[in-house]
Amino acid sequence: MAERRDDETESRRILERVARETAPGGASFITRTAKDARDHVTAADADRADPIEYWGTRIGRTLGVMIAIGLLVWLVYAVTRGG
Repeated sequence: MAERRDDETESRRILERVARETAPGGASFITRTAKDARDHVTAADADRADPIEYWGTRIGRTLGVMIAIGLLVWLVYAVTRGG
C-alpha cells in the first residue's frame, strides 16, 4: 500500500511540473532554458558535500562551454574567410 501511495505522489508531482511548464502564464521557454543552462554549468545538481566532485564538475562544464564557444567562433571565421 505504501508503494502505491509513493507512486501516486510521484505521478502527481510529475503532472504538476508538466502543468507548470506548459501553462501560458508560467515562465517562458527561453527563461526556463537559460535557468537550466546556468544550473548545469554551475553544477547545481552536483553533491555539495564532496568538494572535489563539485568543483571538478563546475570546472569541466565551464571548460566545455568555453571550448564550444571557441569552436563556434572558429567555424564562423573559417566560413567567412572561405577556408
